Amino acid sequence: MDKVKIGKSDLEVARINLGGNVFGWTLDEKKSFEILDGFAKSGFNFIDTADTYSWWVNGKGGQSEIIIGNWMKSRGNRDQMVIATKVGSETKEHPYDISKKHILKSVDESLQRLQTDCIDLYYTHFDDDKTPVEETLSAYDEILKAGKVRYIAASNLSPDRLIKSFEIAEKNDFPKYVALQPHYNLVERTKYETEYLGLVEKYELGVMPYWSLAAGFLTGKYRSEADLGKSVRGAGVKHYLNEQGMAVLNALDAVSAKYNSQPATVALAWLLAQPSISAPIVSATSQSQLQTLFDAPKLKLDTEDLETLDAASK
Repeated sequence: MDKVKIGKSDLEVARINLGGNVFGWTLDEKKSFEILDGFAKSGFNFIDTADTYSWWVNGKGGQSEIIIGNWMKSRGNRDQMVIATKVGSETKEHPYDISKKHILKSVDESLQRLQTDCIDLYYTHFDDDKTPVEETLSAYDEILKAGKVRYIAASNLSPDRLIKSFEIAEKNDFPKYVALQPHYNLVERTKYETEYLGLVEKYELGVMPYWSLAAGFLTGKYRSEADLGKSVRGAGVKHYLNEQGMAVLNALDAVSAKYNSQPATVALAWLLAQPSISAPIVSATSQSQLQTLFDAPKLKLDTEDLETLDAASK
């Protein structure tokens, strides 16, 4: 299994990052364990979650971390996994919050739910746009020095706040972000490529895109408004049912037919072919979906394939 290092860290991960947002939401613990077992047995080691998954179910979240913690304890495999979780998102109990007080409280709660003494990669999930960058980074400095977190990363930070974070970290000898988690896929390219890619290269960040399959749109199962009722996530892809979205699906169909593959596998292979991408985040709710993910790192798209997909998605 090929692995990559995340940015300037020493974290080595296989190139698919399993999204834990479905654990405790569309999957109960038993089914979550089946997905996690299949993922680990196939040689993958990188799991992504957040302290607030799935707050939209119970108002506060925590279910995903609890399930992952129970799974690692029952399998005795914590040392084989790279675990990423996040802090700062809203719930029904609190707004976006990356204050020092909230981070220090939240990291201990995440450690307890995950049943571990250290989180490998800890993300600023959302910016609250009011906490001084110095305060947030000083909290991270404290929890890194305490051994509770190995590395920090950023998601949903504006380019300006991301730049400021590096400037203040350099000035104060605070820890620096080693990775970025942006919204990036074949139908969501502009923002990442125009606003963040240059910063990724400048700061040598690992990149783990979320919504790598555009909430399921790039699987090809949503091709008309009649298809939107196929899952609980269907309504979220309605805005992709346009000329560009259909062009991307047609390109995925053509390339997947060439390799006797699946559109989702090709969409992930396209991400993996982008030089800045470390490991796309993608969730699965069945063994067949897992296989679709496992096939992506094995699929090496040629220049013609990439040109076809680029032309459709630009």
